[in-house]
Amino acid sequence: MSSFKVKGGKTLKGEIIPQGAKNEALQILSAVLLTEEKVTISNIPDIRDVMKLIELLGALGVKVGRVNDDTFTFEAKNVNLEYLLSEDFRKIGASLRGSIMIIGPLLARFGLAYIPEPGGDKIGRRPVDTHLRGFENLGATFIHMREERTYKIDGKNLQGAYMVLDEASVTGTANIVMAASLAKGTTQIYNAACEPYLQQLCKMINRMGGKISGVGSNLLIIEGVEKLGGCEHRMLPDMIEIGSFIGLAATTNSEITIKNCAIPELGVIPNVFKKMGIEMEFRGDDIYIPQQESYKIQTLIDGSILTIRDGIWPAFTPDLISIALVTATQAKGSVLLHQWMFESRLFFVDNLIDMGAKIILCDPHRAVVIGSNRETKLRGITMSSPDIRAGVAMLIAALAANGTSTINNIEQIDRGYQHIDSRLKALGADITRME
Repeated sequence: MSSFKVKGGKTLKGEIIPQGAKNEALQILSAVLLTEEKVTISNIPDIRDVMKLIELLGALGVKVGRVNDDTFTFEAKNVNLEYLLSEDFRKIGASLRGSIMIIGPLLARFGLAYIPEPGGDKIGRRPVDTHLRGFENLGATFIHMREERTYKIDGKNLQGAYMVLDEASVTGTANIVMAASLAKGTTQIYNAACEPYLQQLCKMINRMGGKISGVGSNLLIIEGVEKLGGCEHRMLPDMIEIGSFIGLAATTNSEITIKNCAIPELGVIPNVFKKMGIEMEFRGDDIYIPQQESYKIQTLIDGSILTIRDGIWPAFTPDLISIALVTATQAKGSVLLHQWMFESRLFFVDNLIDMGAKIILCDPHRAVVIGSNRETKLRGITMSSPDIRAGVAMLIAALAANGTSTINNIEQIDRGYQHIDSRLKALGADITRME
């Protein structure tokens, strides 16, 4: 287990470039299985979950080539389906939630898939029903092999269908889109997710020869084609990293420029942080956050407390609730954070309370933060990261705190943020990785 030792209280300054989008990568990389032709993908983040998925593709028989630090080529000409029954696959698949994304393309091309029950963050129940019910609508059948903790999905004759998803699941929509892209006939997916990352997947499949319309809406229409070809694709910058760096700048009273942000794809993220009193300036495609001695949380028009709640796109992404929460601890004013999607994601606030933050945890989904306006500094403590986003929220708190903090289980942070310690050091952070 690795740890970060952080000496806080330092003001940071400089430029930082966000990595490629983790949540897009898990979809895009799985989509290379849709064709036997070469696919080139750039701006791939060097993080654990993504590298694990690339490793899994290689073990499955995909020919993987590395062009440079962030660009890979993939040729899925000789996929070994027997590998899906191996113990090695069960171990890798069970440790990587993103492994479920290979089901759609495998069903589309080969009509068969096995997948272990997925792993990932400890943030509450994350059922895969939307994925499996979508495949059923296309004509697939599945068996939950409980003793092996594995799902077997048979989809030899996928047929286009109309379906209404029970939830606008991003990964569920993506998986069904990939399966439907090579199915016979037309598929209509209503209540589809419409995040920029899903739009990226649809655009990529269309460049491969697919026929998907309604991209960006909650009604996707997929006309199945007989074959898909190769393409080149560049991933968006990670909106969660961008939001994290905005929160980092405000919480640590720092002046930071976030480069190459693809601002039109960020949705309400900048506006939510502006409601928390954070000044920012758009300079082309860069976001400049000036040093602010104080930032004041807005109230609602009637004067009542501001509520920040997560939701499906284009609402505020749940992955940034943890960041907004830690940012609020140093603001002037109060805010209610409502994280309704995952029931365990706010439990990390106990650590922030131990650091001196004024937080009332109302229930597993809601917390009220009473900002200190920097009058009461956080203090360094020892803590452990339960998931990716909570881990980065803890890291931001540690960088703002007086004294030294130790953050254990940083493998969780490494799953979502590439080389975060070296990039923060370049801004002036005092952070040491301890193996």
